[in-house]
Amino acid sequence: MAALEGCRCRGTTIRNNNSILYNILKSDSLAIPQEEQPQLQQQDPRQQPCSCGSTRRRGVLRSPQVTCKAASAVLVKTLRFVKNVPCFRELPEDDQLALIRSGWAPLLVLGLAQDRVDFDTSETVEPSMLQRILTGVPDRHSELLTGQNRAAAGVSVVDIESIKAFLKTCWSVDISTKEYAYLKGAVLFNPDVEGLRCLHYIQSLRREAHQALNEHVRLVHREDTTRFAKLLIALSMLRAISPPVVAQLFFRPVIGAVNIEEVLMEMFYGK
Repeated sequence: MAALEGCRCRGTTIRNNNSILYNILKSDSLAIPQEEQPQLQQQDPRQQPCSCGSTRRRGVLRSPQVTCKAASAVLVKTLRFVKNVPCFRELPEDDQLALIRSGWAPLLVLGLAQDRVDFDTSETVEPSMLQRILTGVPDRHSELLTGQNRAAAGVSVVDIESIKAFLKTCWSVDISTKEYAYLKGAVLFNPDVEGLRCLHYIQSLRREAHQALNEHVRLVHREDTTRFAKLLIALSMLRAISPPVVAQLFFRPVIGAVNIEEVLMEMFYGK
């Protein structure tokens, strides 16, 4: 692993082109190679299904074994990416743990977009309160939501649509390998996480990731004056996705009620 020079928790000065994070993210070594894919048409927000009455609608994966295997492979790549960022490994372990807990889910979904992992779901409908009272469903429903069987209840259709909308946005923009690397840096170094010891330094790392992304877009896509704004919108969509939803949808059907954070720590630190 490359040694980190000047990686300190004092100050927030951005080192521009001489920054290690900047150069690491600009290199292709951290990005996962991807084949060129045909550009997909961006979904018109006006055509998205209305969420009225969707609170009881839930969805489950049609092919949980296949999708969960693909998600697990992306998670391994994601943790490998994080390990290869020198400035991350030089942070105090407490900060590392906090950033991983905060960022694993959005980083995973970003990785799904980069690897073009799509998935299909089938919809289930929760019984209404009146139906539960008349049919005596409450007890059985409560039992369904406990332990490993919780996966059978699925997740909200609204949450599933949010994930799919993010994936389609990324594919419609046709994000490049380097842009994915910059976006991962912006997601990983999250200064909004509570209790960070190196808060100011992490703030500077996020700014560097945004700066590198903006510079790349201006150099490579000069004719597209809205591209950087589109990427920022994608980031805002990504941050709105709930980590428990990601865990429930992509991992609970296979690993059951296992604590996903414990799995992450074991994978990352070998503990």
